[in-house]
Amino acid sequence: MTGKPFRSYVICTVPRSGSTLLCGLLAATGVAGDPDSYFHAPSLEGWLTDHDLKRADFASDRDAVRAVFEAALMRGKGDTTMFGLRMQRGSFDFFMEQLKLLVPGEMSDAERIEAAFGPTLFIHLSRPDRLDQAISRLRAEQTGLWHRNADGSELERLAPPQEPRYDAAAIRRHMAAQEALDAAWEGWFRQERLNPLRITYDALSTGPQQVLAQVLSALGLDPAQARSVLPPTAKLADALSREWRCRFEGET
Repeated sequence: MTGKPFRSYVICTVPRSGSTLLCGLLAATGVAGDPDSYFHAPSLEGWLTDHDLKRADFASDRDAVRAVFEAALMRGKGDTTMFGLRMQRGSFDFFMEQLKLLVPGEMSDAERIEAAFGPTLFIHLSRPDRLDQAISRLRAEQTGLWHRNADGSELERLAPPQEPRYDAAAIRRHMAAQEALDAAWEGWFRQERLNPLRITYDALSTGPQQVLAQVLSALGLDPAQARSVLPPTAKLADALSREWRCRFEGET
C-alpha cells in the first residue's frame, strides 16, 4: 500500500483455523503487539462492553466508536509499537461500517484501515481441510471448550461441559459456512487488490516457530525472536475427532 514500514497487521481468518495459537505466538515475542479480536461482536454495544466503556458517556455513536478504536489500538499494541488485530470474517462488514464513521471519504477499505492503524500487513490464516475444521467447530460448540493451554488446562470455555454427539448434518452445515466465509475473504482480497501473507493451519500446527519467524520477517521484525517462543496452546483434536472423520467419510 504505502511502502512504509508496517505499524500494524490484521489476521484475516474464520473460526477454528488456529488464530488463537498464532495470536499467542506473536504476543509472546514481546515485539509484535498483543493481537486479539478487539472488534468481535458485530454491535456497538458489544464493542463497548468488551472494552469496559459505557454508551451514556458519549454524545454520539461516532464518539463511542472513536473511543472503542482508541482502546483497541492501545490493547493491540501491548507494550510495543506494533498493533495486532484478529478479524473474523463474520465481524468484518460491521467493522468496516463503523470505521467509515471515523474515516469518511472516498477510499478503499484497505486505505481506510491504514488510515486508522498505519501501514498494515494483511495475513490470511486458513484451514483448507474443511472436514477437520467443521468437526473442531462442532465439538467446541457441543462441549463448550474452545481452547486448551499447552499444559492441557482449559484456556477458553464458553459453556458448561457436555458430552459431544456425532451430527453429520451439523458437520455439513459448518463445512459450507466455513467455505463461504473464506470465499468472502478471497473476494475482498481481490476487490482490494491485496496479496496477503498466506498461512495455513497445517503449517502453523506442525511448524509454529517457522511460521512465526515468517510473519515477523514480513513485518520487518527480527525473525530470530521466534526461536525461544513455545506454542501456548494445545490441540483439541483426539481419537474421537478421527473417529468422526472416518464415520463422516464412510457415509458420504
